[in-house]
Amino acid sequence: MRISVSSDMDEPVARALVDRLRERGHEVITHGALRPGDDPQWAACSEAAARDVAEGRSDQAVVCCWTGTGASIAANKVPGVRAALCTDAYTADGARRWNDANVLALGLRLTSEPLLGEILDAWFAASPSEDAEDRRNVARVGRLDSARPTA
Repeated sequence: MRISVSSDMDEPVARALVDRLRERGHEVITHGALRPGDDPQWAACSEAAARDVAEGRSDQAVVCCWTGTGASIAANKVPGVRAALCTDAYTADGARRWNDANVLALGLRLTSEPLLGEILDAWFAASPSEDAEDRRNVARVGRLDSARPTA
């Protein structure tokens, strides 16, 4: 799987994230502080990673900033992206399962390396629900994207 990763800071957990994804066999495309010369601002690098997903250059993305909030907000402004800020494995599982999230947002401040491993395990173990109600909700979110004016 090809996964885009962005971070506004070159923090140990961001580097560990890239390493863990590669160890799992994923191809990683980096943005922001993880790519020399790239714009490290959280809005810019999160948008870049999210656009990779929306435009088919990546299958999924992981966007990071200090709290994860700004990164998730920026990613969710890109039509077709369903970014979820996950602070634990249970939330990551639910985001993939019930929300068909295609972008994982992480906070650099509170995500330890052991917690990162738990979140990634849950994220990749879960698959989108086939439940009709869950699919209707995801489709409704897609229609919200369609109703937004383009910039």
